[in-house]
Formats: sequence, structure tokens, C-alpha cells
Amino acid sequence: MTAETLAQAIARVGNPVELLRNQDWPSITFPIQPEFTNWRDEQRAWSASVAIMDQSHHMTQLFVWGDDLTALLESISPNTFKNFKRGRAKQLISVNKDGFLVGDGILFYNDEGEEGRVLIGHHILIDWVRFNIEKAEAAGKDVHSRLEANSNMREGDPTFFRYELQGPHADTVMERLIGGPVPEVKFFHIAEFTIAGKPVRALRHGMAGQPGFEFYGAYADGPAVRDAMLEAGAEFDIRLVGAKAYSSSPLVSGWVPTPFPAIFDEDFAEYREWLPAARAGSIAGSLISTDVHDYYLTPYDIGLGRSVRFDHDFHGREALERIAEAPSRRKATLLWNAEDVAMVVRSQVEAGTPAKFLDFPKARYGFYQMDDVQKDGARVGISTDAGYVAYDQLYMSLATLDNEVAEGDEVEVVWGEDPISNKPQVDRNHRQVRIRATVAPAPYHDYARTKYRAD
Repeated sequence: MTAETLAQAIARVGNPVELLRNQDWPSITFPIQPEFTNWRDEQRAWSASVAIMDQSHHMTQLFVWGDDLTALLESISPNTFKNFKRGRAKQLISVNKDGFLVGDGILFYNDEGEEGRVLIGHHILIDWVRFNIEKAEAAGKDVHSRLEANSNMREGDPTFFRYELQGPHADTVMERLIGGPVPEVKFFHIAEFTIAGKPVRALRHGMAGQPGFEFYGAYADGPAVRDAMLEAGAEFDIRLVGAKAYSSSPLVSGWVPTPFPAIFDEDFAEYREWLPAARAGSIAGSLISTDVHDYYLTPYDIGLGRSVRFDHDFHGREALERIAEAPSRRKATLLWNAEDVAMVVRSQVEAGTPAKFLDFPKARYGFYQMDDVQKDGARVGISTDAGYVAYDQLYMSLATLDNEVAEGDEVEVVWGEDPISNKPQVDRNHRQVRIRATVAPAPYHDYARTKYRAD
């Protein structure tokens, strides 16, 4: 039986929001050990000492190549490709005709030739790139791809191991690994090293808003490289980070992991006929609207405006130029009120209908977490990703807020669904509550905001 396409599913249900609010999308489980020690100390390690995050298994990878590849990517992306060459990476984004975000991922330029570039991330943007490559290939263009699903959906080993080395002592550990000073490597540039006798590439960036590198190389070499890292960091109580702690890292790096994709207008009609409905994800949260556009985000809404360059023609350029003149929202961190968080937890052990269960360390129960944020009874934004950070002892969320809402203002996050959707991931027995929150910058930590990208 042929899988139902997204277009067919929408036609069957009648509304894309109704479809995604009730779609069964299994909870995201990173295919690594949940905890190596305990997730609280693993979280603290990347802020206070040093940590290793195994990124080998949970992301989708799309290997891409061909003489026409750059032209194709330019046609669907606001990113510039003028100086994109071997040894660099970029946060690739794409928008629809009205300038709203489709998704993002990291595009690595490792080598020239076949499979020399690879796009890594959640599958949302990758599927859109795959669709365009297939169309171009069918039209005779020299552009090709190979999809490598994550380890939950793939048999056999991945092509690469990927280890993120993060924390205040990451550079010291790095010095011990390479036997000398850490070379100056610009942000999102790739260096080459030898670790434990194995050739390794390293991308300068950080998943948790701290100094570090993402090391990668042939998957078979991974254990030797990891063991060398553990030995070099033993003095600093280096920690392996399990799936629980790793899931919360976007809260401190300020990266919104799964923004809602703007793929429901006419310019994406053919794509919806191609995309299996099962890959479209699900909506969770208190934001209720029958208009799918209320869920759309611009690149500027969640801090991706830095990826936009108007030095070439691309799908959605005219609309995005208008948006860029005066973006109406910005990315922010919401620090949830401790008393209100305690009230939600307490309701689970009191008589009566409890508040929507609040998981630790992450509170997502759909692929797209979309919670209503209000101030003085009016909607002022969307909370997109919520959880607890042990280092700060704070429950927080990433949000996009109207520019008129100032840092330090108090807002309310509406937590729980009303009406409750039919997807099995949501508690059938809960009541909606309001959680006070204070508006703070994103990323929340000063280092991540002021120095992280300058390295």
C-alpha cells in the first residue's frame, strides 16, 4: 500500500492544523543511553567543567553533490554561497514565497566531489532539499543526493561519528588531545587534526553555548577518539552526556530545534503531494487556531536573520526583504516562575484534575511545541521549547515575542491544551493553567550571546 501523502491527509481531514494537532508522532528519543551518570550533573558539566555529547545517531544526514548543486541551493535559500568552500559550514535555511521559514540545518563542506557536502539536522528542511534535488535530477541537472536516516530508522552504522566537546575546560582538553595549543579556528570553520592516531575533522561551534568543537570522522574510529577524550578530560570530571541532558541543550544555546514549517500554501502544493504525511510532524501546545499561518515563523522571529543575504535571487526574496525592513518579533528566553512550576508539579499529587504534566528536563510532547504567550490578556508570542536547566536551577523556554515586550516584563505561558487533542502523546486528563514568566535574552547566558559566535 502506498503511504498517504501530506496533500491526501489534509484533504481527508480538511485542515492542516487539525491534522497535525491530532497526528500520532512518537516522542523523540535520541538513540543513545538516557543517562551515563545523572542528567543533572551531565547538564552542569557543559557549563562548569567539560562534557562529551554523542551526536552520531539522532540526526538525519543528506549527502549532496554535483556541478549544479550550488545554483539549486541558492534558488531555495537566503544564505549566501559566495565564499562557501571546503573547510566551512553554514546554518542553511529556506523560506516560502511569503518569507516564512521552512526549516534549518547545518551544511558541511568537507571535500570536493561526490558526497563532499552533507546537510545535517531534523528531516524537515532535508526533505524540502531532497524534493528539489529529485526534480532537478529528473530535469537533467548535475545534482545528486544520498539520504542517511538517523539510527532509529536505519540499519547499519552511520558514515560518521560525531562528538561535541563542550565546556569551560574544552580547550584545555583539546590541547592534550592534539599535543599543543588549540589553533585559532573561526566560528563555523572546520579544522583537521589527528586524535588517538585517527584523522578527525572539527567544526568550531557549540551546541550548549559554550566553547568547543564538534569532532567527526569515520564511524569505526569513534571509540578510540572518545576514549582519548575521556582520558584527557579525567582531571576535570569530564562527563558523557546522555539523551535526557542533551535534549535540553538548545535551551541554553538559544537554538529553536523544530520550528513549524511554512509548507501549507500554494507554492508548496507539489511538495505536499510528494511528502508522506507521516513525516509532517505534530503540533502540541496551547496555541489554538484553525489558520495555519498563525503557526508560521520568519527567520527573524527565532534569531535566524543572520543567515539571510540578499545577494542573489531565491524563492521568497521579495517578501523576505519587506520583512527584514521591520521584523515584528524576536527570539527570547522565558524564565518560568518557580511558584507556578511548583504548582503544576504539586497538582499531580493532589486530589482533582491535575495540570498538564511537566516533564523534566524537557516538556515537549509534540514535534512542534507551540504554547500561547500572553500579556495583559492578549497574545504576544509563542513559546516553542521548554525545560529545566540544572546549572541555573531554572525552568525556562525559548520563545518568539512581539518587539514591544521588553526584557524584564512578566508574561504568561498558557500550559496545557483546551480542547485536548486526540494524539496519544497528550495527557487525556489535565487542565490548562497559566505560568508566569520573566522575559530574558536568548541565548540566556552572557557568553553564548556575546562571545560564542565571535570565536
